[in-house]
Amino acid sequence: MRKVLREQGLTLAFIALLLGALVGQALTGLAVYNRQAADAHLPLMTLWRYVTSSQFAVDVAENWQSEYLQFLLFILLTVWLAQKGSPESKPLDSLGRESDKDQKVGHYAQDDSPAWAKVGGWRLRLFSRSLGLVMGAIFLLSWLVQFIAGRSAYNADQIQDLKAPLGWAEYLTAPDFWNRTLQNWQSEFLAVASMVVLSIYLRERGSPESKPVGQPHASTGVEG
Repeated sequence: MRKVLREQGLTLAFIALLLGALVGQALTGLAVYNRQAADAHLPLMTLWRYVTSSQFAVDVAENWQSEYLQFLLFILLTVWLAQKGSPESKPLDSLGRESDKDQKVGHYAQDDSPAWAKVGGWRLRLFSRSLGLVMGAIFLLSWLVQFIAGRSAYNADQIQDLKAPLGWAEYLTAPDFWNRTLQNWQSEFLAVASMVVLSIYLRERGSPESKPVGQPHASTGVEG
């Protein structure tokens, strides 16, 4: 058990934080919903009904899709773009997809390299881009969930207010959908830009996301 905690500690810690945040979001979201329902003399929800409702689903999905978009763009843009002095950037002379030798694929693969890194053809091409593809797929899936759940939650409010519900195409161009989307995107872009720039001049001793404390500010692609 101690070995598992040591080797998988970072993942386990973030999973625990995720579950704690989801539970907290569910409890506080239910409290807000039931307070509003009581004020409007509407039926209250149970916790189970709330966590399986479109109201809860859209709130979760809109955050997830923005997070995966952030990582997708960061993964792809750092292939070709650099930031001098940032440990979040590749060295300035290593931009692009790099050579097979640098990437240790094909004839340059090591004995313990992943199996698909040792072969050519479609398997190597797919494996070489698998991280971006999976991140992109999760982003699109969570954005689709946000769209479906968001329309359902929006139309529930519309019907409650005796207004006509929106169709799929109408909701796709509705301010509600894009407001939910863009308010999350802008925060993710700000967070990444801040991390890239602040890590040039600031340090966190022992963190791989920081340069060594004594490393010059201009050092690029160097992690502690």
